[in-house]
Amino acid sequence: MAISGVPTTGRKTIWHLQQKKNKGEKLTQISPGALDPIFAAAADRADIDILRYTSPGESTQHMSDNLGWWTRYTRERAPHIHLNTLVPTHFYADKYTAVKECSKLINDGADSVLPIGIPNDVVEYLTLNHVPVFGHVGILSSWQVTNIGGFRRVGKTAEEALVIYRQAYEYQESGMKAMTIELTPREISHAIAKKLHVPVINIAGSDECDGSELVIYDLLKLVPEETMGIHAKVYGDFYGSIGGAFKAFGDEVRSGAYPAEHNGWTMDEKEYDKFLNLLENA
Repeated sequence: MAISGVPTTGRKTIWHLQQKKNKGEKLTQISPGALDPIFAAAADRADIDILRYTSPGESTQHMSDNLGWWTRYTRERAPHIHLNTLVPTHFYADKYTAVKECSKLINDGADSVLPIGIPNDVVEYLTLNHVPVFGHVGILSSWQVTNIGGFRRVGKTAEEALVIYRQAYEYQESGMKAMTIELTPREISHAIAKKLHVPVINIAGSDECDGSELVIYDLLKLVPEETMGIHAKVYGDFYGSIGGAFKAFGDEVRSGAYPAEHNGWTMDEKEYDKFLNLLENA
């Protein structure tokens, strides 16, 4: 579908993602982090299936406070894409808080919530209260991986891979509707996706999963290529393209090429003369 087009499908709910897996159709997912929802609008027009996002903020509390209106703001600009909200850990400190905070996000326009490292009983309670959970297995994030030496590849041994599978399976059986799997060997990613009946989206692993995710920092070359992981691929140069457009505009303004005569309109000559007389005496 052309980037200027509009998807012909309606809003992509959890049900739609499951139908795609059932039919063997690949799912596409991007993550803009907390960057502008304009990226969400562009992904929506390009018929990307899933957007994993969070809100901006100078602190965890600030980000939490922003998450509701940021979701509404993003939904308004991207009406079709599946909005998967990355929620802060304190939102699921207990199952009652989880339902309270996560159901607000669903009412604000999210299609599912992404709580990384969530306990199974909280997943089950969210499911019982009709909150779609889209989870995450494999490597976790930030402070959640300090006990294994930081952000690194996981599932390199059979025993370690089985632990990841068991977590994914238990999540599914607790009611989780879909999940991403990150930094596991391609064979393990594929085997888990094949074993589970819910969609499993790959981040750095197997092209035989139910779909793949890239973050826009890599996809649009927002960071230097030498800092990107092995899974990353550049599909566009954001700064080169947008920066080139800004420079062309600046050059034309400075040269007088913009605005041209057709970029404006003229006043009736008699009214203009009348205005000049009025201006002279003002």
